[in-house]
Amino acid sequence: MKIAYVSYHIQEIYTSTTEDEEFTLLNFLLDKGLSIERVIWNDPLVKWENYQLAILKSPWDYTEHLTDFQNWLHQLESLGIQLLNPYERVRWNMDKHYLKEITDSGLPVIPSSYLEKGSVLTDLQALLSSFNVDKLIIKPCVSAGARNTFILNAANFSEKQELINSLLQQEAFIVQPFMKEVFEGEWSFLFFNGKYSHCLLKVPKDGEFRVQHYYGGSVNAAQTADKYIPEAQAYVTQFAEGCLYARVDGLIVNDQLNLMELELIEPYLFLSTQPESFINYYQALSAHLRD
Repeated sequence: MKIAYVSYHIQEIYTSTTEDEEFTLLNFLLDKGLSIERVIWNDPLVKWENYQLAILKSPWDYTEHLTDFQNWLHQLESLGIQLLNPYERVRWNMDKHYLKEITDSGLPVIPSSYLEKGSVLTDLQALLSSFNVDKLIIKPCVSAGARNTFILNAANFSEKQELINSLLQQEAFIVQPFMKEVFEGEWSFLFFNGKYSHCLLKVPKDGEFRVQHYYGGSVNAAQTADKYIPEAQAYVTQFAEGCLYARVDGLIVNDQLNLMELELIEPYLFLSTQPESFINYYQALSAHLRD
C-alpha cells in the first residue's frame, strides 16, 4: 500500500523548537518498511491517484485555505483514498462548533458560546454576565496556532471592539470564560487507535496565557495524570471512532478534566516525550493497514 504522509508548505510559526516531529516520525515509519512519502496537501503536482491511503500529519495551514482544503478532501474521497483520520471526523473537527455536540452529550467542556459570521459584538457585559466572569477568551471557530485569539474585559473592550467586529464579518468566533486554571497548565492526552499512549502538561510562560512554544510555553512530560486518563478516554470513545490519532486538550477544573479541544486533524503528537510513543503510533497504523 502506498501511503501519502500529508504535510504543508513549511511556515516557521508552526514549527517546534524542540523536535522536528514530522520528519522524525516519517523516518521511523520508513525504517519499518512502509511505502510512505511526504506530500503537500495543496501541491498541484501531486498525483493523488497513486496513493491508497493518506495520513493527515501536518496540514497546519488548512485554516488559512479552508475552501481549498474542503475541495481537496472531496477530491481524495472521490478517488476512493482512505483517509486517517476519517473524512467525516475531519470535517466535523474543523469547526469549533463541534464542542456544542460534545457538551450536549454530557461530557465536561469549557463553557462556550458563539458569535456567528456577520454578527456584531456590542454588549460585552451581557457575555461576561452569562459566564459570571470578568474576562473572556475569544477566537475563531476555524483556527490554529492561537490565530486572532484575544482576551476581552471591560478595560480593553473599546480598544478591541472594532477589530473583532471586522473579523466577525469574515468568520464565526467562539467565546469562553478565561479560566485561571490555564496558568497551572493545559493537559494533553494522546490516543492512537482509541488506545491511550501518553500525556503531557503545557505551561504558559509568566504573564502569558497561550501555551504554544512560539509564545514561550513549555512542555513537561506528565506521569501523574493517571486518574484523568479514563475521563480523557470518554471523549475519544464517543467522538473519535476510527481515528488513527486523537489528542484531548483540557484543564483540570475542580479536580475534573474539562475539554478545551479534541484535536483530530493536525495536532502535534509530542512523540518525543514518551519512549514508547513511536511504536504505539506504528502499531495503531499497522492495525488500519490490516483492515
